[in-house]
Amino acid sequence: MKRDYSTHLRQFHEAKWDEEIIFDLSVPGQRGIAVTPPAEGVVAEVGNGVDDIPASMRRKKAPSLPEVSQPRVNRHYMRLTQEILGMDVTPDISQGTCTMKYSPKVQEHLVAQNPNLVDVHPLQDETTIQGILEIYKKTEEMVNEISGMDAFCFHAGGGAAACYEGASVVRAYHESRGDYDRDEIITTIFSHPCDAGAPATAGYKVITLMPDENGIPSLDALKAALSSRTAAIFVTNPEDTGIFNPRIKEYVDAAHEVGALCYYDQANVNGIMGITRAKEAGFDLIHYNLHKTFSSPHGGMGPGCGALGVRKFLKPFLPVPRVEYDGNRYYLDYDCPQSIGKVRSFMGNVHVVVRAYMWIMQMGAEGVKEAAICSVLNNQYLMKRISEIRGVKIHYAPGKRRLEQCRYSWEPLKEETGFGTMDITKRIVDFGLEHYWQSHHPHIVPEPFTLEPTESNSKDDLDEYVAILKEVARECYEEPELIRNAPHNAPIHDTVVDEINDFDKIAVTWRQLQKRIAKGAMHEIK
Repeated sequence: MKRDYSTHLRQFHEAKWDEEIIFDLSVPGQRGIAVTPPAEGVVAEVGNGVDDIPASMRRKKAPSLPEVSQPRVNRHYMRLTQEILGMDVTPDISQGTCTMKYSPKVQEHLVAQNPNLVDVHPLQDETTIQGILEIYKKTEEMVNEISGMDAFCFHAGGGAAACYEGASVVRAYHESRGDYDRDEIITTIFSHPCDAGAPATAGYKVITLMPDENGIPSLDALKAALSSRTAAIFVTNPEDTGIFNPRIKEYVDAAHEVGALCYYDQANVNGIMGITRAKEAGFDLIHYNLHKTFSSPHGGMGPGCGALGVRKFLKPFLPVPRVEYDGNRYYLDYDCPQSIGKVRSFMGNVHVVVRAYMWIMQMGAEGVKEAAICSVLNNQYLMKRISEIRGVKIHYAPGKRRLEQCRYSWEPLKEETGFGTMDITKRIVDFGLEHYWQSHHPHIVPEPFTLEPTESNSKDDLDEYVAILKEVARECYEEPELIRNAPHNAPIHDTVVDEINDFDKIAVTWRQLQKRIAKGAMHEIK
């Protein structure tokens, strides 16, 4: 009989392995593969790969890599995969603002196993990679159509990197006109943090506008901040609250009146793609995340691609090389004297561009629009169900709908039980949810959690998610010890949550961890 996920909770308990770190498994002399010596004469003919490296750049000794047998390596990583959760084993509705949709497996097979892609060397002559260059160009043409822009660059490793490129293009444009005094960028508090962080990193002074009762800054507040020093406005719309600014064209026009450019952070485009475009709103440059929005799993500076799009008058400033077509062949154009230069090795993450190409081609124009409609429908349903849970509040624009996501608040729950969003985070793991997204800091909305149900999620997925949150909220009121001691069914019960932002305790490598433990700066994870 089909399970009713609106009333039944799935029983779950995650595997726990007392597994060492891979470096601790190292045994001198062990090998994961059989090493075959090169054929006689090969080294003499092609060299050993080291002689051409300048002596000053060579390692003084071989890297200290773990030496582990193949069965033990397999066992190690299989055990670790049993201790983690992800899209393939649990509804991944949690990552609000990040568009965590399902990436079709056919794309993974073609991207990961296609020798015409994985065996290509980035230094090959462009005449031998015509297929890849064609995919780049045709993907650019498709996202041009979706956005209304005239040109795109796919080099950035993520949305924030594309945002930095955008800030650099803004500066190059103004300087090309002899305008060197524009040193301010205006953004909003519920735009993505990169809309402030990237321009600040590029050297701009950032002015942040706060929301009114409807969750967006007033037009008067924007006009008061605009001046002859404004280089651009950098905004997300709909913002991370899921609220769309219906007067966005007026905001853009006001910025243009003082000579500023308008940058549209469209990482939240999943609810409006195929329905409304940046061009018609008057924006000059935008970025998409080709990963997430147009397939590929979540990732930044790795398996990600921040696609920077611009209007025709800004194309000369885009990074190099540009993929162009002369009617006969595709080629890489480096002859761009106004370009901000090269921003990433080679051409960025090719495999993400290929996945985006495949996804858009499979969906077609109507499919892209339908995905947006379904994601908004899912969010309306989820918002209605969650708003009925005791302890939940939705700030701003009372009674009005959100688009593709919503920023909720456990503020009433905190006031009535003492439990807040971090307590909920730890408890939902016991029901098989990997986590949920709270929000960017600072927490303007108190005790926040931000959910984005993309078109990938079914009604059963949404019902199961709501049932879990409803049950955890009930426990906060009626069985507080369950919450206080959570998680119970996870591989790690004593979770450390207060040290994640302590720079004196963060360890991003195994060797750093050992040093921190030795100094007593971080206790060992239980």
